[in-house]
Amino acid sequence: MSLSIAIVGLPNVGKSTLFTALTHRGGVATRYPFASVEANVGVVEVPDNRLQMLADIVNPGRIVPATVEFVDIAGLARGSSLGEGLGNQFLARIREADALVEVLRYFSSNDVVHVEGNVNPARDHDTLVTELVLADLGTIERALPRLSKEAKRGKPEAAKLAVVERLMEWLNEGQPARDFAFGDEEQAMVYDLHLLTMKPVLLVANVDEDAAALIPKPIMGINPLPISAEAESAIAQMAPEEAEEFFSMLGIEESGLVRLVQAAYQLLGLQSFFTAGEMEVRAWTIPIGAKAPQAAGVIHSDFERGFIKAETASFDDYVSHGGEAGLKTAGKLRQEGKEYVVSEGDVMHFKFNV
Repeated sequence: MSLSIAIVGLPNVGKSTLFTALTHRGGVATRYPFASVEANVGVVEVPDNRLQMLADIVNPGRIVPATVEFVDIAGLARGSSLGEGLGNQFLARIREADALVEVLRYFSSNDVVHVEGNVNPARDHDTLVTELVLADLGTIERALPRLSKEAKRGKPEAAKLAVVERLMEWLNEGQPARDFAFGDEEQAMVYDLHLLTMKPVLLVANVDEDAAALIPKPIMGINPLPISAEAESAIAQMAPEEAEEFFSMLGIEESGLVRLVQAAYQLLGLQSFFTAGEMEVRAWTIPIGAKAPQAAGVIHSDFERGFIKAETASFDDYVSHGGEAGLKTAGKLRQEGKEYVVSEGDVMHFKFNV
């Protein structure tokens, strides 16, 4: 599965600077509101040192990391849900994303105009939530005539309408859909509405360089991830040795990309497993709790349909025993069936018959 993350925020909070740092692409970064007139899209490799360790053992033809797509959405100012500014043009791109990264301005700069006049992350978060809630209300209002007509067909359709009407009341109170108290199976009923505030959200505090290692106060119960977009942009241009020295100077151990991807995987309940052979060493992304046939299906639907078993080893065992031959000698290569729940870092080879 491929992970897609939409970067949202008010104008001039550093979204495009962060996007550029994460993707090493030339996003638009200026002092003026609404500088981004198009959604910037970049696909980046998920950093994972384990891939090279596996490659050192099997000497594959190539190494294929997992990937994450970042989409930089134009600034969502007050009134975006009603057509103000440019951000409303890209709400469709947000609907396609698995999660939202909400960039909040913490950095101080007299050269960068703040659309609200001063730096206030909590207020800016409220503004963003309000605009996305209003956009969701618009989605529901447009769907209600169709849902009302469908509700006359039977109980399932009537139940869906009842859930949507309750959810509409909740949104009218300014609350995001993800905090709504859904009953059993009710969340699945409204999936096809693709509500923006249903999506999981990460808060990123775009801080000054000297605050990169400090933990900001929670906002609405969410702990923002501190990243200095300006510093990350500089680091992205450095050689690895220089970057490591800069990290040390900032008091952080890993890049913003690594920390952001780790937080996104945790938020979405994702994990990685590996395949390793002469052709390639590859990382695959699956939900935590996925069983072996589901993992096989991520590679190819035929693998899941004809699943027989999975030769499996933990990453640590695979490395410590030097690969498949050493695992067999040590009795550490397991034969797992359809009910096996894949663990983080498993190295797997699937047997199937179609």
